[in-house]
Amino acid sequence: MTEKKAPRLRTVNKSLPPYELNKFPNDFAFKLGRELVYLLATKGNPTLEGSEWEEIFANCIGAKWKPSNVGLDDVVLGSCAWGAKTVKAKKPAVQKTVRLISGRNSPVYSFGEKQIAEVNPDHLGSQVLEIWNERVSAIRKLYKFVRTVVLLKSDNLDEVAVFEYDTVRFDQELYEWKWNERGNLEGYLKRTKEHCFTWQPHGSQFTIIEEVPDDSLVIKIRIPKRIDKEELLQTIGFDNSWVTTSLNRGFATSG
Repeated sequence: MTEKKAPRLRTVNKSLPPYELNKFPNDFAFKLGRELVYLLATKGNPTLEGSEWEEIFANCIGAKWKPSNVGLDDVVLGSCAWGAKTVKAKKPAVQKTVRLISGRNSPVYSFGEKQIAEVNPDHLGSQVLEIWNERVSAIRKLYKFVRTVVLLKSDNLDEVAVFEYDTVRFDQELYEWKWNERGNLEGYLKRTKEHCFTWQPHGSQFTIIEEVPDDSLVIKIRIPKRIDKEELLQTIGFDNSWVTTSLNRGFATSG
């Protein structure tokens, strides 16, 4: 009797990312440079916080900015979600590795551990990674593509480097853990002894160490002159009628 063959099916994956990983749209660099110049001209000091970077990145790629408690899907475009990170660097263009704070992973809360100092470090490290993995899995149920986009920024924001990588789960069997002199738990890749993670028991802060790719996008800008506050207010026609003050439950117009 001839064995019955299973039918061959046509499968088509119609879900594609907005662009190839770490290959930003053609106008991305100029849009980001424009945002940085505007920020410096209006803000007056070279500070760029995480939430600001999330919004700027979303604007530069035409995505939606939706701040998330998880921190893995702060920016969304179609079937792709990004977590956004900023890190200071003296020379962003030549930075080789970066330490990324990646949430608070608490084995005490998630697994009911009591005496952290007495727990086997490999067991504890596996629990830390398992918490991270569950977080990533939950986001990947919602989005086909999950990435992290990193902005390395100089002290005065005249130079930045941008890169992104896939946000992935980590195989716990590939890593070994040990306590360092500061009382923090460090995770190393067994095969190469490369330092990959740091976990701080006080606060449960989890840090991932990532390599900066050679093809990171480096952007340099000219520092603009700060816009004078009084001139700006005059330009937009500001006067005291724009301001109201609250007295108990009533409102009174100041001026």
